[in-house]
Amino acid sequence: MSERHGEQIDFDGFSGYVSRPDGDPKGALIVIHEIWGLVDHIKDVADRFAAQGYLAVAPDILSHGGITPEVGDELQRLRESADEEERTRLQPLMREKMAPVNEPGYGSWAVGALQQVVDWLEPQPGVDGRIGVIGFCFGGSYAFALAANDERIKAAAPFYGAPPQSTDYAGIRCPVRAFYGRNDPRLIDGLPEVERGMKEAGVDFEAKVYEGAGHAFFNDANSHAYDADAAADAWQRVLAFFDEAVAKA
Repeated sequence: MSERHGEQIDFDGFSGYVSRPDGDPKGALIVIHEIWGLVDHIKDVADRFAAQGYLAVAPDILSHGGITPEVGDELQRLRESADEEERTRLQPLMREKMAPVNEPGYGSWAVGALQQVVDWLEPQPGVDGRIGVIGFCFGGSYAFALAANDERIKAAAPFYGAPPQSTDYAGIRCPVRAFYGRNDPRLIDGLPEVERGMKEAGVDFEAKVYEGAGHAFFNDANSHAYDADAAADAWQRVLAFFDEAVAKA
């Protein structure tokens, strides 16, 4: 994990982690966290993008629902350290903690919060309307949602996320590159339907599926899920994608 060099800033009703590049940015990226919230891994990803020349913002859109980074860290540790039987016993606790996030209306609030981040990024020096989004798991779903609800987004890269059921694919005006592990049945089973919807809406959509990898393969803080080869390849692909679709927009 790289040395942290960003800062926490406040938006209206939530906060975010901002990591700035040395010199003028070649664009801006919104980095949306997993269901564990704005934990150190996501801040590290934002720092990695800043090192590549992007102004990166990782908003915290889960503390509003009670899942602070501290709660998320604890839930993730419990889940990853448990055996199968213990994970089963943890399910009621997980559902209790996640309940506010699943309530009607939370999704609308979250998309509005993400649009606040776009509003903040637009006037930042050197951004010039070049804004992309990347998200992981929970954040992958919201990367789809933000692209569908804000035409200012120039590129979207969801990692192991599914578009929310309410997503209007026709609202997506930017190219989308999605990344999945083959050993992630729920998302892989639903991928053909996503591909059909994107094609019907005329969206420039491509999905990369990594054989042998599973859910959360990019998360190097998750020893059970991390796949170094898949993560390295996805990193190079997503950098090339943003360099083309965001930096040159």
